[in-house]
Amino acid sequence: MLRFILRRSLGALAILLIISAVTFFLFYAIPRNPALLACGKGVCTQEQLAVVEHNLGIDKPIPQQYWEYMIGIFAGREFPAGSCPAPCLGFSFRDNRPVLDTILDRLPTTVSLAAGGTVVFLILGLAFGMVAAWRRGTLLDRSVSSASLVLSSAQIYFLGPLALALLVYNNQILSQPGYFPISDDPGKWFAGLLLPWLVLSTIFTAQYTRLSRASLVEQLQEDHVRTARAKGMGRRTVFFRYAWRGSLIPIVTVLGIDMGSLIGGAMITEKTFALPGLGRLAVDSVTQSNLPMLMGVMLFAALMIVLFNIIVDACYALIDPRVRLA
Repeated sequence: MLRFILRRSLGALAILLIISAVTFFLFYAIPRNPALLACGKGVCTQEQLAVVEHNLGIDKPIPQQYWEYMIGIFAGREFPAGSCPAPCLGFSFRDNRPVLDTILDRLPTTVSLAAGGTVVFLILGLAFGMVAAWRRGTLLDRSVSSASLVLSSAQIYFLGPLALALLVYNNQILSQPGYFPISDDPGKWFAGLLLPWLVLSTIFTAQYTRLSRASLVEQLQEDHVRTARAKGMGRRTVFFRYAWRGSLIPIVTVLGIDMGSLIGGAMITEKTFALPGLGRLAVDSVTQSNLPMLMGVMLFAALMIVLFNIIVDACYALIDPRVRLA
C-alpha cells in the first residue's frame, strides 16, 4: 500500500506540474494586459503602466515568472504587497489579497454544495439503478431507464433558471438560493443550498442510475453469482451480498472523479445561483485576467481530482477482494 501511494503521489506531482505550466503559458495568449486593466485604460501613462507591471511581477520574461511562481509554492516569495509564506500562490491582481486566503474563504461554499449534492444523487441514483436492475425487463425498468436518459441530456444552465422561476420567483415554494455558514444558522444553510443541491443532483442522479443499473446487470451474469444461485441461495441474498458489492467498483471510480471536480468548483451551478464558491471564482478570474487567482484555483481543482483518484484506487481492494494494489 505504501509503495502504491508513493508511486501515485509522484505521478500526481507530474500531472500538477504539467497543468500549472499549460495554464500559466496559455494565460499570456490572452490579448489583455492585466496591468492596463488595473491602471486604467486611457488614463494610464507609460511610466505608471511600468510601475504597475513591476508591482504585479509581470515585467519579467515569462519563463522566469513561471519559475519564481513554482519556487514560491515550496519556499515562499516576497512581493511589493508583502511577504507570502509557503505555500505561496501569489497575490490577486484585483485586490492584492493572498490567493490562498481567498480560496480558503470560498472553499466552505463549494464543499457544502458538493457534499450535499453528492448525498442526494448517490441515494437517488443507486436506489433507482438497483430497482431497475432488480425488475430488469419490466415496464418499471424501461420507465426508469428512459427517464434517466432524458434527464442526463439536460443541462444545469437550463434547469437552474427554470427551477428559480418556478420554485422561487413565481410560487415562492423554496427560498432564494445563497450560502450561509452552517455554524451561524444550520437552517438557513440548508434552505439556501436546497435548490442548488436538487438541480445539481438531477443530472448526476440520471447518470448514476444508468451506471448502477448497467453494473448490476453485468454482475448478475458473473460466474460467482451463478454459483451462488446454484447453491440454492435466495435471490435477495445473491443480489445484495454478491452482485451489489461487485457493482460498486465502476461507481466508485466515477464518483472519485465527480467529487474531485465538484470540490474543485461546480462552475455552472455556482454561477447560476450566484454562490461565492471556487467555480465562480475561476470564472471571474478568467474575465478579470487575474493570473494568480486563476492559477491557484486550477491547481487546487487538479489536486482534488488527483487526490480523490488515489483514494478511489486505494479503496478498490476493500470493495473487491479480487483486486490487489500490487
